[in-house]
Amino acid sequence: MKRNSASGGLVYSTEAGRMCPGCRKPVADCICKLLKAPPKADGPARVSRETKGRGGKTVTVVRGLALDEAALARLGKQLRTACGSGGTAKDGVMEVQGDHCERVMQLLGQQGYAVKRAGG
Repeated sequence: MKRNSASGGLVYSTEAGRMCPGCRKPVADCICKLLKAPPKADGPARVSRETKGRGGKTVTVVRGLALDEAALARLGKQLRTACGSGGTAKDGVMEVQGDHCERVMQLLGQQGYAVKRAGG
């Protein structure tokens, strides 16, 4: 058994493996992720097109969805598959490579989300 002297807690157990630093339970039995509330939506989901900081490449960005990380990743996968492109979903923001604003807005609307076009 290893103990982390800085935080004073168990970080690894030969019986259970990695331990969650928040609730001090095995990662598989962690209750922290269950207690974590999904982010609150502040209105409709906003779909925009960005190129800044990406070497001139166009990316469709979706912000403002009140979903947890797992649900956001699943929805991102559906959108990327429908658009036939790559992308990512992290920190409450979905990115789809390419200019697919209209298609993404249509797909989100079909799934019952309130959608609004943001930016130019």
